[in-house]
Amino acid sequence: MITVLLVDDEALVRAGLRMILETADDLTVIGEAATGREAIDLVGRAGPDVVLMDIRMPGLDGLTATAAIRARNRPPAVIVLTTFDTDDAVFRALEAGATGFLLKDTPPRDLLQAVRQAAAGDAMLSPQVTRRVIDRVTAQDRSRRRREALDRLHALTEREREVLVQIGLGHANAAIAANLHMSEATVKSHISRLFDKLAATNRVQLAIAAFRAGIVE
Repeated sequence: MITVLLVDDEALVRAGLRMILETADDLTVIGEAATGREAIDLVGRAGPDVVLMDIRMPGLDGLTATAAIRARNRPPAVIVLTTFDTDDAVFRALEAGATGFLLKDTPPRDLLQAVRQAAAGDAMLSPQVTRRVIDRVTAQDRSRRRREALDRLHALTEREREVLVQIGLGHANAAIAANLHMSEATVKSHISRLFDKLAATNRVQLAIAAFRAGIVE
């Protein structure tokens, strides 16, 4: 069972999210918080697997709370769920350590899948958000960044580069395993080594590394 903490200052929003999540047999809501401070306290007491975090809340905002939660030992995954999709909000959320960034109008099926992927260690962004992240990264001094990014890939094995390409294409572990004809356990091992070699903390950063190096277009 995947345990979820809901963080939003609007009770109606929390109620709606709870209703969606409780339609799934493998997900359960173990707590709700209306502020960032309450979220931090509840994470410490309840130990959820995934936190659905709003950005704009009174007092401690969601991005500050996300950074504090992700700095904990064995932290839960945090999905930022908001009505705001500005570039600044996206990048601040990712810099704070968010596993994913979804808009509040995300279809229920996609929301459930995002929670499952986050609990499994995978990142998920709304497609339009992913495209903007990629566009912003690749537009900044392409040639210099590409050279630097390629230099970082020299330490990778051929198989690790293949897995990195798959991550850059947005595939989850099961799809990577099928595409590359390996077990999911082997995929996870390669990803763990990619995190170490590329100094990344989540799959979004790995995808960015792939795009910067030009091995995924």
